[in-house]
Amino acid sequence: MCSMRVGRFADRRAAGCELAEHLTQCAGREDVTVLGLPRGGIPVAHEVAASLHAPLDALLVRKLGVPGREELAFGAIASGGVRVLNDDVVSQARLDAATIERIAAAELRELERRERLYRGDRPAADVRGRTALVVDDGVATGATMRAAVQALRELGAGTVVVAVPIAAWQTCEELARHADTVVCARTPDPFVAVGLWYRDFSPTTDDEVRELLDVSRRGLER
Repeated sequence: MCSMRVGRFADRRAAGCELAEHLTQCAGREDVTVLGLPRGGIPVAHEVAASLHAPLDALLVRKLGVPGREELAFGAIASGGVRVLNDDVVSQARLDAATIERIAAAELRELERRERLYRGDRPAADVRGRTALVVDDGVATGATMRAAVQALRELGAGTVVVAVPIAAWQTCEELARHADTVVCARTPDPFVAVGLWYRDFSPTTDDEVRELLDVSRRGLER
């Protein structure tokens, strides 16, 4: 599901509100869990979860960036030992196995730190047999999202839905080969970069992630 609406989102929360309009088929269902990709995906996912009256959790995924060009992902890792590599980028950047392992190990340490920070003693959401709706603030190459989809498959999710407010249409088509459903609220052409489609693309902090997860949990407990 994609659209060609133009203009920039005010911020991530506004993007989440618009994205939720494309996900009404998931509203009020007891089998849906919303998973946001920290950090930027959490404010988007929070609005989606609130609109759908669904539980929210963080799915930890870390991009593996090419040395000196860290914005260019050659792969990603996710909770549970999942690793996805983009063979074309690895080849073009001439990355050897030792370099890949060094970068992956550093990102794994950060992933584990964030898991402890965001959840504390709480276990991760159990997605076995459920519809896992995985949300980010946008996708460019799709490496991080592919790792998220693979992680959810390995965690036993019954159905995996990828939902983002903004993406390149080619990436949406590629992700459709991995997820059961892909929802891209906007697919501008040319796409260029995620941040260009937000008026406010300020970094989301760890404290904001933790607060939004806590607010969502308390709302469901009422």
